[in-house]
Amino acid sequence: MSAGRTVLVTGVSRDLGRTFARTLATDPGVDRVIGVDVIPPRGDLGDVTFVRADIRNPVIAKVIAKEDVDTVVHMSVIATPGSAGARGTMKELNVIGTMQLLAACQKSDQVRQLIVKSSTTAYGASNRDPAMFTEEMEPRRPPRTGYAKDVSEVERYVRGFARRRPDVDVTLLRCANVIGARVVSPVTSYFRLPVVPTVLGYDPRLQFLHESDLNRALRHAVVAGRPGTFNIAGDGLLVLSQALRRMGRASVPLPAFAFGGLGSALKSARRADLSPELVSFLTYGRGVDTTRMRTEFGFEPHYSTAGAFEEFAATLPPAARRSERALAALADRLPPVDDDRPAQLTVAPASLAVAPVPEV
Repeated sequence: MSAGRTVLVTGVSRDLGRTFARTLATDPGVDRVIGVDVIPPRGDLGDVTFVRADIRNPVIAKVIAKEDVDTVVHMSVIATPGSAGARGTMKELNVIGTMQLLAACQKSDQVRQLIVKSSTTAYGASNRDPAMFTEEMEPRRPPRTGYAKDVSEVERYVRGFARRRPDVDVTLLRCANVIGARVVSPVTSYFRLPVVPTVLGYDPRLQFLHESDLNRALRHAVVAGRPGTFNIAGDGLLVLSQALRRMGRASVPLPAFAFGGLGSALKSARRADLSPELVSFLTYGRGVDTTRMRTEFGFEPHYSTAGAFEEFAATLPPAARRSERALAALADRLPPVDDDRPAQLTVAPASLAVAPVPEV
């Protein structure tokens, strides 16, 4: 990578964006890193220059022009509203924000590289899915609502931009569920519940990407300049029952219809968001093929799926017995299912909790 690069990173108010921008600013081949978001980041940005700007506004084009940006890393496609507000605001940030950012890149003569952090959520989750999704495959059931639909629309706009600007190297990273001590997402919030609800009769396959490997993959994309679409995930798979055993967490199997009321209660309490797309994922799971990640993108994660999950699990506090009893009481009040027995609380043995994985 030649010296003198100016990189603009969106979404730096969130921990993942802030950490990546700060790390990238230490790269000797990068002259400047411009961090953009609607609110200032809470942590230290190091040598990153922060610009308070809303990518939903055409003013982002002025920022790109004024700062002579040649590389854009888009990390503002978010799965949780957080401080952004409600679902409507989140959709605006994801879809309208991406449209305005791409329009700004379209107008710029300096931009030569665009990297977009996407998600394997683009493939959906259904009973018609293949064993492993490759990058050429489409979701078997196109998403109609929520974050999954946002991801689908964002990727469509990115592909359109790549056709209009063939002179720009466009890299789309479809990342598996990112997991780590600082990650706040629907999946990590789900696993942080003191008692974890599962879909009765299903044991979905899961893939994870450690937060540090996300950082490394994005940095590799900037440095290597490999255009294309790539699945990014740690080696191997875990099924949900394995993950819960390794956490030493209590779980309660519930019929799918019970997740609606439970999800509303958890969302009101700001504990977790059991959206329909997350429930589908917890029912059918998802697996993606990462051959292209290694052979074409040239990237190898440090953490396997199991290793990433083990380190995350080691950071979780012990489950509260009071919460376990409360959720067990909820299970007892549910209507009978299948063989006329109520849903039962399952407690994974604490002896199966994992030890921390050394820092890589």
